[in-house]
Amino acid sequence: MIVRHWRSVLMVCTAAALVLPVSQSFAQSAPATTPATNAEGATVLQKIVVKGNRAAPGSVADTPLATQIDKKELEKKQVTNYDDIGRSVDATVNYSRADAGFNLRGLSGPRILTTIDGIPIPYVSNSSRQGAFATSNANGGGDTFDFDSLSSLDIVRGADSSKGGSGMLGGAFVLNTLEPEDLIPEDRDWGAIVKSTYDSEDRSISGSAAAAKKVGNTSILFQGSYRKGHERDNTGDNDSYGRLRTEADPADFDQNNLLFKLRQDLEGGHRIGLTAERFRRDLKTDLREQQGFGRTYMINNFDGRELRDRDRVSLDYDYEAQSSDAFFSSARATLYWLDLKKEAGSQGRTAANVAYGRNNEIENETWGFSGTATKDFEYSGLNHSVRIGLDVGVSQWTQFSSALCPTPTTCPSLNNQAEVPNVDSQNLALTFEDKIEIGNTGFALTPGFRFDWFNYNPSTGGGFATNTGLARFGDLRDRTEAAMSPKLLATYDLTPDVQLYAQFAVGFRAPTVDELYSRFYNPNGRYAQLGNPDLEPEIGRGIEIGANFDTGGMQGRVAAFHTRYQNFIETQQNYNPVANFTEFNYVNVSSASISGLEANVIKTFDNGINLHTSLAYTYGRNDDTQERLRSVAPFKAIIGGGWSNDEYGFDLSSTLSSQMTGNDNAETSFDAPGYGIVDLTAWWTPEQVKGLRIQGGVYNIFDQEYYSALAVRDVNLSSPTASQPKEWYTEPGRTFKISVTKTF
Repeated sequence: MIVRHWRSVLMVCTAAALVLPVSQSFAQSAPATTPATNAEGATVLQKIVVKGNRAAPGSVADTPLATQIDKKELEKKQVTNYDDIGRSVDATVNYSRADAGFNLRGLSGPRILTTIDGIPIPYVSNSSRQGAFATSNANGGGDTFDFDSLSSLDIVRGADSSKGGSGMLGGAFVLNTLEPEDLIPEDRDWGAIVKSTYDSEDRSISGSAAAAKKVGNTSILFQGSYRKGHERDNTGDNDSYGRLRTEADPADFDQNNLLFKLRQDLEGGHRIGLTAERFRRDLKTDLREQQGFGRTYMINNFDGRELRDRDRVSLDYDYEAQSSDAFFSSARATLYWLDLKKEAGSQGRTAANVAYGRNNEIENETWGFSGTATKDFEYSGLNHSVRIGLDVGVSQWTQFSSALCPTPTTCPSLNNQAEVPNVDSQNLALTFEDKIEIGNTGFALTPGFRFDWFNYNPSTGGGFATNTGLARFGDLRDRTEAAMSPKLLATYDLTPDVQLYAQFAVGFRAPTVDELYSRFYNPNGRYAQLGNPDLEPEIGRGIEIGANFDTGGMQGRVAAFHTRYQNFIETQQNYNPVANFTEFNYVNVSSASISGLEANVIKTFDNGINLHTSLAYTYGRNDDTQERLRSVAPFKAIIGGGWSNDEYGFDLSSTLSSQMTGNDNAETSFDAPGYGIVDLTAWWTPEQVKGLRIQGGVYNIFDQEYYSALAVRDVNLSSPTASQPKEWYTEPGRTFKISVTKTF
């Protein structure tokens, strides 16, 4: 076990030691202002409202580097799928289908943390089922939620593992599900909402309903949604089979989400609760581009399937102090169970009329606890808000690849096996943070750190016992590692409406189970895909300066950042010409850096007109080779305006993107060209029917052909066996969406 980067740690800890005589402060603390007292003589805290920071104290999103999209904004922008956020709301966000998750500042997959109600959603992957086995790619985790179940979505940008631990190299998506108070008006003890949406992009229709009831100090909430649709549209028009096909493959999917919450308010500011949630999406695709002449499979007899399945149950506790005499100002704790399962595969008959099939199953089951407590106090003219946290988790990883094979002598031994062993893992994290406000100057300094420890215990039994790569490439071993992630944040309230900030922070990512332990050996194909138990954790050190402002008529943020990463984990190809054998290994590369500028601004006038813009420019490179990182999206902007009153309104927006640049393999890789698309949305809330909202939108009004740069960054158009014509990879043309919502 090793702990790195002590120089940075020492700097932060020294600063903390100078200003944190905590052992004395609890006994000597006194309020900064003169608060009221209750009948028993206890000091009653005054309610403080902080503009621009709606995250719960101690949460991952409790930072000026975060922005929040609430349910009202999600509804206004008609956000119903992952791509909508980066197209309608925030230009800094992109969705990466290859990683089945969001991309922030050029990073995605396991380098982006996703949490739901404070519970981390693991990222699962199996490198052996990519490339030639793309139909068995079951990667992901952060794509297992339904927008109708959310009360808000927080986006945290930048490397800062002091907030969220492993995986927070590019940022975090913090999902917050509905609470009873989101539905119950102040003057009633119940509330409900029903909604239905049709989206021509995938010809899907969805329905959702949520209801909440309060009886005394007890609240209960039920929410459920169902969505049924087809393939996501593109602008291709060739409906043939095989190599020349450009239309999207026909597909059908079913998606459902269930959410239950029970909350009990107790005297003294305590609340306990129970949450249960289930998400499932099942997709079946007719893989026509792989059928027919010159292809491997028979026409109308080769289908793909993808399953996303997530369940969780949690016991929740919240506490808000009623007076400053309380030992803690606030506390939150969650004891949870979460099970994530992803499957991907295909089945049908080959061109020789032989049955064929593959299925890749990955499952991660986690038991965990997460708790934070804060204490606000004044000492020696400084106002402190100290936060401590504890995170503990125990999880089990399982993976299995099954197959129905046309070559029985070799195929079963390569496919009816686990390519990643069963792994039991344990993790422990301790967090400390202190926000120190210097009198009434408006200046605050927040030093903090998080210590993370993790342990992996692989097993060579079960489906992995027959893995042919195990004996050839060596035994697996346990892995234990630790990391310290310091942070130093400075904020200055220039005015009551404008806050400036600067932050230095360290992020880290522990290697995934797949990266450490995967084994796939194909002697006939003369290659092997191998994990590396000696991988070092990825480390990111970033600095950011920016400003958040809310003047009533104008709100937004601007930021500039630079982050340098070391020990980046990538796949390296090693070919042995003597043995005529190729190994694909995970290795650490020396360093990479990502820098950029971001801005989000909305200006609202008294006459109901609003103007808004969101800009994101990011540049990333491999510092060793000086090549641009193709995981970094090109410059993107969302520019628009609209008008609204209490009854109806509209918005006209344009999404603009520059060309993907920096391609050092221009002959084989496709650089997406720049584009500009225009969307128009409108809504109506008739006075005659209280609580009714009708909303519609026309997207890509001019039916522009365009490409997602990240989706095609690895496409090789020069290989007729590896790709389709470029029109196959286009995004949807002109589409429309309409929704009807009724609030009771």
